Order: sequence, then structure tokens, then C-alpha cells
Amino acid sequence: MTNSIGEIPDADVIFVIGANPTEAHPIIGLKMKEAVRKGARLIVADPRKIWLTRIAWMHLPLRPGTDLALLNGMAHVILSEGLANLEFIQSRTEGFEEFRRTAEQWTPERASRVCEVPAENIRQAAREYARSSRGAIFYTLGITEHIYGTYNVLGLANLALVTGQIGKESSGVNPLRGQNNVQGACDMGASPDVYPGYQKIALAENRRKFEMAWGVSLPDSPGLGIPDMLEAASRNQMKAIYILGEDPVMTEAHSGFVREALRRLELLVVQDIFLSETAKLADVVLPASCFAEKDGTFTNTERRIQRVRKAIAPPGEAREDWAILTELSSRLGYTMAYTSPQEIWNEVAHLAPIFAGVSYARIEQNGLQWPCPTAEHPGTRFLHAEGFTRGKGKFHTVEYAPPHETPDSEYPWLLSTGRTLYQYNSGTMTRRVEGIDQKSPECFVEIHPDDLERLGAADGQLLRVSTRRGNLIARALATPKVKPGRIWMPFHFAEAPANELTAEAYDNLTRTAEYKVSAARVEVA
Repeated sequence: MTNSIGEIPDADVIFVIGANPTEAHPIIGLKMKEAVRKGARLIVADPRKIWLTRIAWMHLPLRPGTDLALLNGMAHVILSEGLANLEFIQSRTEGFEEFRRTAEQWTPERASRVCEVPAENIRQAAREYARSSRGAIFYTLGITEHIYGTYNVLGLANLALVTGQIGKESSGVNPLRGQNNVQGACDMGASPDVYPGYQKIALAENRRKFEMAWGVSLPDSPGLGIPDMLEAASRNQMKAIYILGEDPVMTEAHSGFVREALRRLELLVVQDIFLSETAKLADVVLPASCFAEKDGTFTNTERRIQRVRKAIAPPGEAREDWAILTELSSRLGYTMAYTSPQEIWNEVAHLAPIFAGVSYARIEQNGLQWPCPTAEHPGTRFLHAEGFTRGKGKFHTVEYAPPHETPDSEYPWLLSTGRTLYQYNSGTMTRRVEGIDQKSPECFVEIHPDDLERLGAADGQLLRVSTRRGNLIARALATPKVKPGRIWMPFHFAEAPANELTAEAYDNLTRTAEYKVSAARVEVA
């Protein structure tokens, strides 16, 4: 996030696209409701009618997989109607002319034919966002879980740059992190091409710094992303995988392929607090500790590093993750002599400039937002106030391309997947809570009442949903939230795992799967 959660209520216009905050990020959703009560205009671009559409100034029900057509259409309006912030563009950006030439081709009428949103609504949304004093963009997996998810994000960045809606309070481009501390995991280098603090492996000076600190020789090429690891395992080119706190059988696309790839390994180790669907396949399960049983830091979606304190001891043989890792490393021949999470953090702060000013003493109460480069720095509430990390903000020329799969005569429906309020991600924890399971006990298929009638089925009846990857059975939920010809399913339920159906098609840069668009067939079970 370029900006902070506390700034949301003071935005004039909030543009939510590919996100469902009241269900997937409830605290953010509360702040957006507060902003609307204070007079903000809320624009929601989502194929479904979500809760926020009830209070939205405008709902743009675009066809799944056509986000970039909508964004390019909005950019066209901003340019053609003289709403661009030319002073900001000239002083703080580059690549504008190439971007302008592409945007000029995307009239609202052309965008409307692709994304199925009326051209006039595209115009009104663009005008409202561009004219606002503080316009904030919020997005999440509905933007990124496509084969062109990177282009979608760049399209949003283009909108912020062309209007100057970045580098100031209550504005910016704000991705909402989908799980607790996933921001912290990325910050610590849990990506195949960076060290902690987003320092690129490819740069020799970065490698030398970490080699000196760790006393080892480090490779100059990045590692593999999750899809590439699974692909290598399926070809017997990867022998072992060590999984910490993740359940790829439930969360990765095409679950059948994931299971088969994991079964081909010589060794699968899973470190978790419960026997997840993935852990059931493991050769070794290492019992980890939950949030209340560990000490350390979490970093939330607004880049705020916060202290976590142990409330109770881990049960049985369970241990804190860092303790398991340090002992395992030492037994494998590389001694890790850390005695506490604080000692580990001190090393991170020493090696990563964006964390250099963060210490346990400073985050004892309220936490700090990185970058925080010195002990006197107050932390950064919003990014890019004085300039961009790369110098000038870069416009990108991004052209729309269709999804990997589109409906046809054999699979005429369009399936999207997502999250619900009452269950969480793979369900490893929430499915074990009796009260939650009473509220949300089983998988369902959101389907338009007219479609259900055409199938000769009734609300609550069991339906079979099939794609080219497989099929499953779930209960029909008749609702006008989805348009005719489209269905929506949550992926939390091991008895009917929606990711059995999603395609193993990936964004070439991020290796994120296209969970949001699959061609499907629906029948009465």
C-alpha cells in the first residue's frame, strides 16, 4: 500500500476494483463505510454485487478478466476531456507519450464492448476519480489473479500517475494483503528474486553484503516460484519441498495436479499447526506454533511492523517457527546461533536499509511503517511524497488481452472463485471452529435465479460444476449478485475444493494463477 488505513475516511473518491473488503478485509471495509458517511463517493468495479455496492455511488459490473479494458477506457476519458494533471506528469513522470498513444485508442465505446460496462458509466467514473482532491485506488486478488494481472496493476498505476493521485494523503494505489503477515513474509525475502528489504539478488553488491554477513557463497540467479516448483516436481526434477504454514493443495490452481506433483517428491516436509490437506501428504510434519504461542513481529497491509507477544506456551511438541528452522539448519551443517526473534530482527535491520531505524524498543506500543531508514525517522505514512524510488514514475503501455479460457459450447459458463466473510483462506483453522462452521458449513455455487430455472433446479439443490480439470458437487445458492451465465464459488471447503476446477495458467511475471476466469459446465447433480 502506498498509503495508510487511517487515511481512508478522508478520501474524496474511493475506487475499489477486484476487491471485496467487507468480507476479505473487514477492517478496511469499516474505514470505507466511514468515508462514505463523511461524503466520499465510492466506485466499485466488480463482476458481482458485493456488500459495498449497496453504498456505492456507482457499480461497474465488468465481465471477469476485462479489467484492463475498463482502465484503459477510463484513461482515455481523462486525457480526452482535459482532466490529466499535466504539471505532475511533466515534473514527476516519464513514458507519457507512449502511454497516451495507447490510451487514445481505447474510447469508452470500445472499452464497453469488451468489459460490458456502459460507456457513459466509464466516463462518469473516470471524471469523478480525476476531479477529486484525494482519490484512492484499492485492489486485491480480483486484479492480480489473472494471466495478465501484472498489466492490470500497471493500468491502475497509470491512472494514479495521469491524475497525480499519488504521493499525498488519502490517495495512492493500495493493494490489500490477503493474509496476516503476508506483507512481512515478502519483506523478509520470501520471493525468489530478492533478499530481505527487496534487495535484488541479481545485483553483485547485494550478494556481497549478504555473503559477508552469513559467511557463505550465494547464487546469482533467482529461485523458483511455487508453480515452477510444482512443475519441476511433476517431472521428477525436484526431490524435496519444505512447506511452512501454507496449504497449496487447497490454495493452488488445479489441485489434482498439485497433489500428483507432491506425491512424486522423495521428501515432503510440512510445518503447520494443524494437519492440513497438504500435511496429509507429507513424509514429515513439524508441529509449529500459532500466533498466540510465538514472539516476534508481524507486518500488516499498510507496511506497519508490529510486535507479537507470546501469550501461552506451544502445546505438546510444537515449537516456534524460528526455533525449528535454526535447529534444522544447525543439524544440516550451517550453525544458526540465534537465541530470540529480536536477535534475528536486529540482523534484518542491519542488512536492509528500509528497516534500519526499526527496533523492538521503538515498536513496543504502536509499530512503525517502513521505510524507516534511521533511528530518528518517524516511519512513512504514505509513499512517494517527494519522489519515486526509481526517480520518475513510469507510465507503462499495457494492451488488453483476453483471459486464458473463455466459455464455449462444451463449457458455456464463466466461473470465478473467491473468499467469504465466515471462512478464511484454505479453512485449515476456521473450519475447526464450531460457531463459524454453523454459519458457513459447506461449499455453494452462486447462480442467477433465471439460470437455475433453466437448469430445472431449485435453490439449495446440489449441482455438479465441471471444467477441463475436473468436477465437484456443491449446493446452489440462487442470487442476483451474479449475472446470468456466470457462477461464483468459495475455495475454503476440502469436501468441494473449488481449486480442483481452476486452470494452471499463470501470469508470466508473478506466476500467479488465473483463479478468476474458468470456462465451466453446470448440471443438476
